[in-house]
Amino acid sequence: MQTETVHVPLDGGRAYDILIGRGLLAGIGPRVAALKARAVGVVSDETVAAEYGEAVTASLEQAGLRTTLIAVAPGEGSKSYAGFAQVCDGLIAHRIERGDLVLALGGGVVGDLAGFAAASLRRGVRFVQAPTTLLAQVDSSVGGKTGINSPHGKNLVGAFHQPSLVIADTASLDTLSLREMRAGYAEVAKYGLIDSPDFFAWCEANLAEIFSGGPAREAAVAACCRAKAGVVVRDEREDGERALLNLGHTFAHALERLTRYDSARLVHGEAVAIGLCLAFRFSARLGLCPGQDAGRVANHLALAGLPTTLAQVPGGCGDADQLLDAMRQDKKVRDGALTFILARGIGKSFIAPGIEAGAVREFLEAELG
Repeated sequence: MQTETVHVPLDGGRAYDILIGRGLLAGIGPRVAALKARAVGVVSDETVAAEYGEAVTASLEQAGLRTTLIAVAPGEGSKSYAGFAQVCDGLIAHRIERGDLVLALGGGVVGDLAGFAAASLRRGVRFVQAPTTLLAQVDSSVGGKTGINSPHGKNLVGAFHQPSLVIADTASLDTLSLREMRAGYAEVAKYGLIDSPDFFAWCEANLAEIFSGGPAREAAVAACCRAKAGVVVRDEREDGERALLNLGHTFAHALERLTRYDSARLVHGEAVAIGLCLAFRFSARLGLCPGQDAGRVANHLALAGLPTTLAQVPGGCGDADQLLDAMRQDKKVRDGALTFILARGIGKSFIAPGIEAGAVREFLEAELG
């Protein structure tokens, strides 16, 4: 496949490109060198570093860039204060200066962590995203949200810090486990559920090829990147429309907190899948959304091999009050009132502020059976 470029036309000299295609990591050096840095700090996790670290660092060094590799433990546990300190101290020890670059090589955890370290290091160092998971390629690598988790909740410490370049090598998806592909697919489906019923219908028709690695996979990645780029340009700092990208995430982040970010139990995309289904069922319960649309969402995600109910969280997820308490730390909370992204149907999501806690509790109790 020819490389596809999605442009993100931010103002103030912050515009950047998302490059999508197979085999891009092998030639990453010249593309990064074109950004005019002398050194690159590559941040990865131990699993991804073992797969791609040597080839990526070799390409960077051949392009004349002094390069170092910092690898953290795989999993959500590294998106923490301790992981942040490890990365920052590693970059400082290797003399990464303000004019240099940080390169995030890995999935969403690495991208968020490395991006926040870049935003903080010397009060701001440029960074490049090289996402290697489906979830990161279609969502977390684009848009400049960076951060770490707190024991109090997901992504509560962070900064908006846009990348200078995103390189999405879709060949890296060939090595993903089925579980990670499924988890990433939840974010693909989300884009159709937000505002594109045609894209959701396309996903239903092309599910098998997205998973098998045919042209539909690259098409899905590009479609999601175009959709997110458009939203980011219109609402970079989530003052309005960008909040729609959090469809399902109020529920999902609460589930992740209550499972203590234990990826053996629940990874982010699995939590998002459950959250999407809950958002549609809650919308139906409130009389906002047809019940058949909520059923269609759950059926499609189940066909993709994803969990769709609270009962499918390994080890349980607490009771209704515990879930509600976790939701109160959601970033969309305003003056203590819960804000949800709900739906009037597939492709018809909207921001719903001031949702009564009692209605949420009753819904959760019903979902918990």
